[in-house]
Amino acid sequence: MAATAVHRFPQYKYVDAARWLPLLSAFDRLAVLALFDFDSDASSVEIHSVKPNPLSLEPQFSWALPSRVSSLKASQFLQKPLIVASTSAGSLHFLFFDSSDASLESEVSVPEGALHSVPASSVDLMDGGVECVTVGEDGKVNLVGVGDSNLNYRRLFDSGGLVSYTAARWASPMEFATGGYGFSLQWWDQRKPGGPVSQFKGNWDKKLTSGIVHSIDIHPSRKHTCLAGGSLGTVFAWDLRWQQQPIILSGAGAGLAGAGASNTVVQSISESEVWEVQYDRCIKSNTSSTRILPSMICSEDGILGVIEQGEEPIELLAEPCAINSFDIDRHNPSDVICSLEWEAVAVLTRQ
Repeated sequence: MAATAVHRFPQYKYVDAARWLPLLSAFDRLAVLALFDFDSDASSVEIHSVKPNPLSLEPQFSWALPSRVSSLKASQFLQKPLIVASTSAGSLHFLFFDSSDASLESEVSVPEGALHSVPASSVDLMDGGVECVTVGEDGKVNLVGVGDSNLNYRRLFDSGGLVSYTAARWASPMEFATGGYGFSLQWWDQRKPGGPVSQFKGNWDKKLTSGIVHSIDIHPSRKHTCLAGGSLGTVFAWDLRWQQQPIILSGAGAGLAGAGASNTVVQSISESEVWEVQYDRCIKSNTSSTRILPSMICSEDGILGVIEQGEEPIELLAEPCAINSFDIDRHNPSDVICSLEWEAVAVLTRQ
């Protein structure tokens, strides 16, 4: 891989999450940060303008939240930037911005306790921002419809605490995936109510029964394949066409990669918690449609790297602290923003 330029920007606050905002124009690049100040116990969402030559982050807007952000996503709604943040107190906030200058137009929220009895483990916005899914360790799955200045929400499922959900990702306007304990994954279809239409349990190794799925991604061109990352450096893919045969890409159980995949040796890029996974659209894979597309991960042991099935992993960043989250710029996939545990943001530009 070609050279990577890394720029670090101290924030002097804990950075819980970092996301790119959808591009407003070719000249305006914006990032959104979820910040927490330990000294004042204050939480906020901030928008920063990303300036080139030399690369810099300039604060543009800040919005105070009642408690710390537990999940952060950004999308577009009616051609305008939209940010959704869930908090540790259980509230859910939607921030609508003006597309011309990124100023706040309106904010609507769902109060504490309305969706979950514990903080939402994960939220995901559908492309276009028309609907949001929230899941929690309390076993509740909710859908929140986004209007121009109002919200409507409904409970899709409640396990009564028998099953906990820790990650969620939309696959289509009607389908989404969730993940939880025991490296379990579930596939949901709103046209078939009553519970998940398909389930996967990570039972390929007895050591993994306590593992947790922290992040899920689904590529729009391969909706049948669910990419997941979680405990013990584990990254795996679940192909709905071969439902109980995981394709291990890294981490625990890597030696069993032959199950549902080619008998190749899998090298693990990390041995700690994988906090986030995303398909890496910057790398053009020459592999066939039977191979898993390249993906990027970040981990508790400070690794930001790229995994490609059958290839050696590529380490992009090795920090002395955890990398809590990252986001690949959808419009410029060579650019990556990530949040570092030591109160900083890093921006990577791949040449």
